[in-house]
Amino acid sequence: MSTTLQQPPMNIDSSQASYRTLWRWHFYAGLFVMPLLMVLAVSGTLYCFKPQLELLLYPHLLIVQPQTTARLDANQLLVAAQQAAPAGSIPVSIPVNNSADRSSEFIFRFPDGGEHSVYVNPYTAKVLGSLSVSDRFMQTTRMLHRKLLLGKPGELLMELAACWTLVMIGTGIALWWPLRQPENRNTNRTGFWPQFSLEGRPFWKSLHASMGIWLAIGGIAFILTGLPWTGFWGKNFQALVGMTSLGAPPGVWGDLPLKSGQSGVQEISTPSHSASHHHDDASMSGMVMDQLPVAQLPWAVGQLPVPNSAATPLANQPVPISQVIAKLAAVGLMTDYTLTLPATPDGVYVATYFPADPKQERTLYIDQYSGKILHDIRYNDYGAISKAVSYGTSLHMGRYFGLANQIISALISVGLGAMALTGAIMWWKRRPAHSLGAPAREQTAPPMLSWKVGLVILGIIFPLMGVSLLVVWLIDRLLFSTR
Repeated sequence: MSTTLQQPPMNIDSSQASYRTLWRWHFYAGLFVMPLLMVLAVSGTLYCFKPQLELLLYPHLLIVQPQTTARLDANQLLVAAQQAAPAGSIPVSIPVNNSADRSSEFIFRFPDGGEHSVYVNPYTAKVLGSLSVSDRFMQTTRMLHRKLLLGKPGELLMELAACWTLVMIGTGIALWWPLRQPENRNTNRTGFWPQFSLEGRPFWKSLHASMGIWLAIGGIAFILTGLPWTGFWGKNFQALVGMTSLGAPPGVWGDLPLKSGQSGVQEISTPSHSASHHHDDASMSGMVMDQLPVAQLPWAVGQLPVPNSAATPLANQPVPISQVIAKLAAVGLMTDYTLTLPATPDGVYVATYFPADPKQERTLYIDQYSGKILHDIRYNDYGAISKAVSYGTSLHMGRYFGLANQIISALISVGLGAMALTGAIMWWKRRPAHSLGAPAREQTAPPMLSWKVGLVILGIIFPLMGVSLLVVWLIDRLLFSTR
């Protein structure tokens, strides 16, 4: 394929040269981002409506007929679930939901290593069925959104796409700005609305520009609130703020002991739910919260270490799960949280509450032998950045103010996908035969120092982005130089 580009006119004023240079970078950013942005848009829109969609997809597992009788003891329900699971399955966590019409869910690690949810009618202990955690539709959608279902390489690729979307939006605003100048004030209502009287590529350009300016703020907000959850920059950023007063403040653990006490513990007969009795490699020692088998937990605690208890004689048994749930209810944690079970004799129960309102987030560690709450981490324990991320996450996921938030997030997500689609149409309509169709690089372009400084700063803040900027610049110089 030829890479010959059109020769620019010899006499071009500075503003037009700057415009074409910005167009060139907008083109490169869009070329890379377009397919990934479509994936992000579709998967993100679906995930916004996770609560509604899961009830439609799995009503036979999630919904039960409410009864006047009380729900059965959690330990009884666990026994029923474990009997239905394959031999050797290990219970790892319990998503606690006490709604009258919802089933009880118990997550097991099956002998094949996969995690599966077993659903039980809380009134009759009848097993309703099981479902692979990783194969359920919304989890697949989430992994597509975060990793393209490709593991770590896909996660890094999606992070790069998010960073390049910032470049695409920034250059797009700069390209739209001339429409706001006095000589263009009577044109296209200053660029805020598409010109439906146009046809062909001019129409698509008008539509693309007007949609882009309306979506710019929402798009930037989406990126900035999503980046803290990425696998490279997000993890390092999380570790950084955790070491400063802007993250989880020093001493967040307080002076409370992090080891489970054994004095005064009654020997209570209860189903063995400690993974340590089956797996020696499942130790909680050295683990951080993000490594627990929890679908999602508050961002602020992701890098906190999971506390361990002291080694205990085999005679001492963990307190029943029902007693732990009752203890949590007594301190205000009633429903819609996940209880992670101790993985070893020195492990602890971990309750993580990730509600729509960030101010209600809680993480509790419970001694597995005495049932004592070792520590209760709340929103007020977070630093300023962690608080901001918590709010950003709730808004990003469409959770903070109910259905209206879901709709707004979905509209932004769909709009970004539409931007990618209209950009692809514009490119296809102007692309010369047997050519990439990139705008020509100007030999007489002005220095554009502010843009270069901005890109350098962006590259420093986001190292993956910085490396990719250098790669694109080198390819542009070596392969697509102006003849």
